[in-house]
Amino acid sequence: MRFKWSDSEKKVARRAFDKALEKEYAAIIAKFKDMAAKAEKPEDLWAVHNYLTKQQRALDEKYDYRYSELILVFARLLSEKWIDEKDLNGLNPEKLQAIRNLLSW
Repeated sequence: MRFKWSDSEKKVARRAFDKALEKEYAAIIAKFKDMAAKAEKPEDLWAVHNYLTKQQRALDEKYDYRYSELILVFARLLSEKWIDEKDLNGLNPEKLQAIRNLLSW
């Protein structure tokens, strides 16, 4: 289903999207710092590298800010607890219901 996004909804969407991305980056940085601090052997360095590469791919796949994809993106971010439903206050009820429907699958 295609949705039209009002200017106010675009602002809500951008804030929620950026909040989730910022929180996820913070989690990745914290894990990176922990892994780097514990690194003692050369293979530990490659484990850090592999972790970061995997996270970069996951972020690139997940964070797609095309309006045609945002309903799916927000359902995923909600299910993974990167945002709360209150972060989406301001989206029209039809969009919120579409997100809830995806979550119930």
